[in-house]
Amino acid sequence: MKTKIQVIILFVITVSLSACGQGSTTGGKDPWTEKQLLDPADLAKTLNDPASSQPFIFCIGPQAVIKGSIDIGPTVEKQNLDELGKQLDKLPKDANIVVYCGCCPFERCPNIRPAFDLLNKKQFKNHKLLNLPRNVKVDWIDHGYPIID
Repeated sequence: MKTKIQVIILFVITVSLSACGQGSTTGGKDPWTEKQLLDPADLAKTLNDPASSQPFIFCIGPQAVIKGSIDIGPTVEKQNLDELGKQLDKLPKDANIVVYCGCCPFERCPNIRPAFDLLNKKQFKNHKLLNLPRNVKVDWIDHGYPIID
C-alpha cells in the first residue's frame, strides 16, 4: 500500500510539472463561486460515511486518486472534455457533482476552468470544485483522505 501511494505521488508530481506549463489563467473571473468550492475535509467525511449520499466525483486532471472518482483525463484536451460531457449527459441536472484536478495551483491549472464552464453551460444545479488550491498531494493525500486502493 505504501509503495502504491508513493507511485501515485510521484506520478502526480511528474504530470503536474508538465501539465502546469501548458495551462494559463483566464485572466478573468473564475467560473465558480466561493460557495461552489468544496472543502477537502467535507468530501473526505462524506466518503468515509457509507450512510451519506455519495456524489459523482470526476477527476478532470492527470490521474484519479480520490476514492470513488471517475477518471476523465485532463479536460484541457478536447476529447476528455467531450467525454466529461457524455458522462454528464447521463445525470440529472440536480445531481451532486464534484470535479477535481489537483495538478497544480488553481491559478495555473489548465483543466478546472473548461470543466466547470461545461457544468455551468449544461445548467447543473449542484456542482462543486474540490478546493485543492495547491495540488492533490498537499491538499488531499498528505491529509490521509481516502484514495483509490
